Amino acid sequence: MRNRTRRFPQATTTGSLVQLAAALVWLPMAWIIARTLGQLAADAGTAAVLPAALAVLALGLLRAGLEALGTRMVFRAARAEVGQLRRRALAALAARDPLDPGRAASGAAASVVAEQAEAVLPWLHRYRPIQLKVVTVPFVLLLAVASISWAAALILLVAAPLIPVFMALVGIRAKAASEAQLAELGTMNAVLMDRLRGLSTIRALDAVDITAERLRGSAESVRRRTMAVLRIAFLSSAVLELFSALGVAMVAVYVGFHLLGDLNFGAWGGRMGLAEGLFVLLLAPAFFEPLRELAAVWHDRAAGEAAHDALMALGMAPAADPAPAPAPSPAEATISGPPSLSLQGLSFTHPASGRGIPAGFGLEVAPGERVALFGPSGSGKSTLLALIAGLALPDGGRIIIGGTPLGPSTRTDLRRRIAWIGHRPHMIAGSLLANVRFGRDLDAGPPLARLLPGVDPARQVGEAGFGLSGGEAVRLAIARAIADPAADIVLADEPTAHLDGETAARVRAALIEATAGRTLVVATHDPDLAAALDRVIRLEGAA
Repeated sequence: MRNRTRRFPQATTTGSLVQLAAALVWLPMAWIIARTLGQLAADAGTAAVLPAALAVLALGLLRAGLEALGTRMVFRAARAEVGQLRRRALAALAARDPLDPGRAASGAAASVVAEQAEAVLPWLHRYRPIQLKVVTVPFVLLLAVASISWAAALILLVAAPLIPVFMALVGIRAKAASEAQLAELGTMNAVLMDRLRGLSTIRALDAVDITAERLRGSAESVRRRTMAVLRIAFLSSAVLELFSALGVAMVAVYVGFHLLGDLNFGAWGGRMGLAEGLFVLLLAPAFFEPLRELAAVWHDRAAGEAAHDALMALGMAPAADPAPAPAPSPAEATISGPPSLSLQGLSFTHPASGRGIPAGFGLEVAPGERVALFGPSGSGKSTLLALIAGLALPDGGRIIIGGTPLGPSTRTDLRRRIAWIGHRPHMIAGSLLANVRFGRDLDAGPPLARLLPGVDPARQVGEAGFGLSGGEAVRLAIARAIADPAADIVLADEPTAHLDGETAARVRAALIEATAGRTLVVATHDPDLAAALDRVIRLEGAA
């Protein structure tokens, strides 16, 4: 269910109040200007103009300073809020099990976090201050106009409600169009990411043209929805401009005929003077100005709220397991050094495929022992590694690492003790040293020199390991795994798959030598690697 809770940061509210104060400075400025022009019309000397000009200059500088200060405060607070929303969404994504069917598609999640989140920024730093102005400035100016002419105030009072009514009607459609456009954009990104992953398969099946046509259709759908949003945005601006122009024109007509003597009603005390009439005329456009600004950011509001809801939905933490992990018994007390590993009565079924691990599976691994999970593809080897790593929680049974049961409340801490080596390790564009550190503050030089001797640590590689051989990529992943001394459990998933015999032999030797003194669990169907480890656990088939 969509989370509708929207809170604005305190700094955003403070900055909005500063901008509100800047807008209200126009009230004394308008009175000084109107009064001075009235004095000049009454043949007052130029000496009366100089103090008024200095006062207007000082108030103008004050207004500009307050506006700049408020804008900066609101923008900084809005940027911090967007960053917090992104971090919350990323943390929730990381906390979800990779095998969870309710997990957002990577393409859609990337669209929400990277692209749609930017739509929240103008909503926070532009719409919020204008929202405060709309509910404050027109009422203050209306009271100022009413103190001089009740007729002019009545004209403004009649014209003003028409704008919010039509804006609300347009806004309902704008919000729906923005939500549809953002959803379509996320869907297109998810489809594009999926097609990029399967590009080699698409080429092998000679389906490039069909795939391109489908992507073109998805892009065309995004274009149509985007243009629909823009049409509504322009419509809302046109509606407001029409009614605000009519309101100002009606006030100007009334004031003009009143000063000419054709309309002798509507002013307190009988008639308005030139100064009072000019003051009313100066306030009339300012009365509609917040509403004009509201029209300019109405699309920002629609897009920002839709993006905010998407981020909030993405940032909702997954439900915790209602059954807490039992406390360890004295026999399961945490030991020093590499931990033991105990799998007791495990059962797990993949929610998508319906396959899993043998029901009631159990395994005891001694501290520092090296164990091979050996079996054909589909026998549950990789699933067992995922369960041990806490990437998914078992349907039944329990996993105990170093005396601590693995559960929702403990798996974050236990993951710090676990290093993962995949059969296709991911590499980032950068140096070999950066790929070993992987964003961590670690001394990555010794592991790199140990696994890739004679290789320059500053050597650059491309995204996805471009420029590395298969053996170099796996050995680099081993170096990454052992770089953190706290990672005393190493899980390796088919580390020698897709390697030729000579390269696989080097990787086997590197893995065994590098993980000395750590608990090692390897999923493999390589008989040579399995034979080189302390024990082999054979898995014949999935449940």
